Amino acid sequence: MNNKINYLLNTVRCMHRCNYVLIPKSSATARKHILWIDRYRDPLENVNFRKLFLNIFPSPCGSSLRFLSQKTDVFSTGAKIEPEKGVEALVSEQAPQSSLELEKLDDSGSSKVKPVTNRGELFFNSLRKCTCPCDALDLASESAVSIKHFTNCLTMAWRLFKNLSEDQQRYEKQLIFEHPMFAKICQQLLRDARRMSRGDLVFSLHAVVNLGVPQNTLLVQTLMRVCQEKLNQLDNRCLSVLATTLSGLDKDKNVSALQAGLQLLVEQRIPSITDIFILQNLMKCTGKDAPLFLKKKFEMAVLKEIDHLTFPNALRVVLALVAMNYCSVPILNACSKKIQENIHGTPFRQLIVILEACYSLQYRNVKLVSALADYVNSTACLWDKRQIILFLSAFETLGFQPSELMDIFAKKVIEDPEFLNLKNLLIVLRVYSRLNYVPKDQKHLFFETLHSCLNKYLPEIPNTELLRAVYSLCVLGYLPHRAIDELLQKDSRDELLSDDLHNEQKEIMLHCVKACMELDSPSFTKPAFVLTESFSSLVSPTLRKAQEALIELLGDENMFQQNVQLPHKYHIDFEIRMDAGRKKVLPIAAADDPADSSVQRLAFLFVPLSAFCVGTMHPQGKLAVKKRHLNKLGYHVILVPNKKFQEMTNEDAVQFLRGKIYSENAFSFSEVTVQDNN
Repeated sequence: MNNKINYLLNTVRCMHRCNYVLIPKSSATARKHILWIDRYRDPLENVNFRKLFLNIFPSPCGSSLRFLSQKTDVFSTGAKIEPEKGVEALVSEQAPQSSLELEKLDDSGSSKVKPVTNRGELFFNSLRKCTCPCDALDLASESAVSIKHFTNCLTMAWRLFKNLSEDQQRYEKQLIFEHPMFAKICQQLLRDARRMSRGDLVFSLHAVVNLGVPQNTLLVQTLMRVCQEKLNQLDNRCLSVLATTLSGLDKDKNVSALQAGLQLLVEQRIPSITDIFILQNLMKCTGKDAPLFLKKKFEMAVLKEIDHLTFPNALRVVLALVAMNYCSVPILNACSKKIQENIHGTPFRQLIVILEACYSLQYRNVKLVSALADYVNSTACLWDKRQIILFLSAFETLGFQPSELMDIFAKKVIEDPEFLNLKNLLIVLRVYSRLNYVPKDQKHLFFETLHSCLNKYLPEIPNTELLRAVYSLCVLGYLPHRAIDELLQKDSRDELLSDDLHNEQKEIMLHCVKACMELDSPSFTKPAFVLTESFSSLVSPTLRKAQEALIELLGDENMFQQNVQLPHKYHIDFEIRMDAGRKKVLPIAAADDPADSSVQRLAFLFVPLSAFCVGTMHPQGKLAVKKRHLNKLGYHVILVPNKKFQEMTNEDAVQFLRGKIYSENAFSFSEVTVQDNN
């Protein structure tokens, strides 16, 4: 009798476990229905689902699960979870230990599966054949009998989910959250969290977080707590996955505590980590708040493996350095060479990311940026006009002038100006003005086209944006009269300066516009002489070397003037006056005769390297305007990169100034051009 009852109970349990096998596979039909008929709804609106396993806390920072004591019960939030019993528990204990564990969370989509036998082998073979997340969940409902099977189904669901487009992910997420097996898998994770292997644990946490389960839920907090308890048992690969997961979570007490423990463990293990992929994941998680000594440890570990760098790894390492806000020139140089070797075929977004990373790290590698510009030039016909605008904007932030690309784009603007909306117009004006570039062909037509586009937007353009647009055109030497009249109206000017934010910058731009209106006007004539005012004879420490070199070269302080203030608030560092043939330097006092128009005035400007376009001596916008206006005032302007001048010996400094004063070609500027980081 007892045997018959036991047999009946076992039969009922088996039927219960296999209940989803009896249901026809309709995930594809349901997916089609959701994608094309149903209106999208937030998956978390399903109240029953939330009650099943989420137990959402009111605030992430107010979570009662804290990583301060390992003695605290994982389920102390009030959720009563019965211990796992029955057939599934027994089978779980006897299940093979192989699992679908990801070697790396990369974009290749490859996975390594350890060989298993019998039913386990059949399960994993079926899992590899899944084509969408719900297929993996269907398989879990049909065949999964252990926690390892459940975690692998969940991980596979995430792997398939991340390869979908953004729109597909929105709808697929709804299907996942509404799938009856998803809630059961999450319940299983809650029950077996402490008994899971380290790989299953971290990959399950990674999957549920990236599938969209809220951070402040009992499930996520429980998995994080168990990860903290087993932190010392995690191998390097598991640490990498955990670091990747934490980098995508908001800061709260639990995440901060787990990150602190992870950082301590990583400090000890860095010397033993030889996988660059793992290193860059840990670097990314460590972030910019990491101490300097830890950043240097990462740097040394990456340099040891730098010879094995691949193109994808080079990109990831660069992004990891950005995340740490650490400019390691040796690593960046190695990554730059690898990027240059594989530049052809690089997607648009990766090219932009590289340029943005160079800007974030203040890394000026002329060879790298030039290679990127050359590649974009050679493939310009493949890019959309708006993509080219983004390229130009990225180059502009670096201060690099891609002249060929700017010529190509100027022709596109002339041919089809209609694609320039207000936002893109302002970007184009900013790029060309800051990089001080005038197209070689059809210069006037290009400016007229931009001016016409600006006039079209005058009724709707905000005053601040109007000021920027007018300022950009004036920097290029073009006066947009209609826009200037609109800008300088009293009401517009008062409204423009009523905002205290960036008021000083607006005043500078307005002053520049007014100076351009006077000095760049066709009616402006070169003055016979310029009234100047000398400031204090004190010279800044950075210019003291130049002062001493001029005294040694000219023999007397009366042969030059320093700290000179000119009209329109222009300032020059040193002024020298010479005869018409530039053979003799004249004393300042003797050359003050206004009737003597044969006197040539030289203006020395010592400027930082950042005032030039990267890798060249081509002045950027502000410096170019100043140079143009000083020429209008009768000065011959000599630009000197201050840093390079300071690096010269005293003898070389004297010879350099001698060449610039008496003969423009006696000392070539090529000797002081900007060098790259190689």
